[in-house]
Amino acid sequence: MPAYSFEAVDAQGEPRKGVLEADTARSARGMLRAQNLIPLEVTLVGSAVGNAPTSSRWRRSIGGGRVFNSTGLAVWTRQLAGLVSSGLPLERALTALTDESESEQQRNLIASLRAEVNGGSPFARALSQHPHEFSAIYTAVIGAGEQTGNLGLVLERLADDLEERQALQQKLVGAALYPAIVTLVAIVIVIFLVSYVVPQVANVFAGTKRALPFLTVAMLAISDFVRGYGWSMLIAIALAVVAMRAALARDAFREKFDAAWLRLPLVGKLARGYNAARFASTLAMLATAGVPILRALQAAAETLGNRAMRADALDALVLVREGAPLASALAQKKRFPGIVSMFARLGEQTGTLPLMLQRASNQLGAEVQRRAMHLATILEPLLIVAMGGVVMLIVLAVLMPIIQLNQFVK
Repeated sequence: MPAYSFEAVDAQGEPRKGVLEADTARSARGMLRAQNLIPLEVTLVGSAVGNAPTSSRWRRSIGGGRVFNSTGLAVWTRQLAGLVSSGLPLERALTALTDESESEQQRNLIASLRAEVNGGSPFARALSQHPHEFSAIYTAVIGAGEQTGNLGLVLERLADDLEERQALQQKLVGAALYPAIVTLVAIVIVIFLVSYVVPQVANVFAGTKRALPFLTVAMLAISDFVRGYGWSMLIAIALAVVAMRAALARDAFREKFDAAWLRLPLVGKLARGYNAARFASTLAMLATAGVPILRALQAAAETLGNRAMRADALDALVLVREGAPLASALAQKKRFPGIVSMFARLGEQTGTLPLMLQRASNQLGAEVQRRAMHLATILEPLLIVAMGGVVMLIVLAVLMPIIQLNQFVK
């Protein structure tokens, strides 16, 4: 039975909002009138995206407007897993989560899912009606859990995976945040000194008819260039960014770019480790849920943000389809760390492939965190020293003419 969101007023003129289940919008209005409510608007839940205003659709097109962010989805999945694992029927679990929703958007979304389930649809099919909120992998894992009768266990594993992935991303962002802030502050300070402070010094010593020190002359030349062509440089950088984004939209160029990125000394290893950890974790989760290995490989390959590694994973899928063991197929792809194929081989030999893949993911994730923190620890003092050195050069360029003028007066 579909769900409808409504806006109505009661006999006292007070506004009322909510969600109810009815066969048709006309039936929903009749139910509201039976409750002594005057319906103002009745909308089928799930059609709001299609009927949304242009601004809402624009926000969704750039990645905004989601009901669940990464944290919210992990929390919601954990709550649903706890209710289902305790023996509560799925429909009642969704009802409980609807009542506990923090926002109207969440309440409408969960009510729509509950309506689909009440109508006889599998939970995975209900989730697939909202691809903006639930990824294809999320839906596939839920579908496998329903087919094997282990929905509660699968939900627990899915919540674990979402939380682990989010924790890894937060640690990487945290490691990069301080260097990024220091770099931004340094750029702002240098631009201010070069474009404002240095020209003031030039004006002071313009009438002295004495030759300025070389450092001051060089800094004045840089200042003139920044003041004269600063906006042109900014526009050129913006155009270069737009051109780069357009080039990266082409699959062939993106794959070459990602392959070159993996060859970089420090960030390349971080990218390899992060993508391999995500691939192994997704493959382990799907295998645990009972998803066939070929379908699991296809889904895990789609999670790889690096197109070069995604191409390697799809090549490995072809080899597995032709009868090669998973470990052998992955070992032929040198972009994947050797630990993935090693643990896959152990898993195939012992019949514990999901467990071994998860261990590989855990080790790769820990290694990525260690490398990220080590890189951040090195970058922080280097950036501070570099910033201090640039500021020192600018200060010297300002002070040297003053010192020279003092000596001349004496």
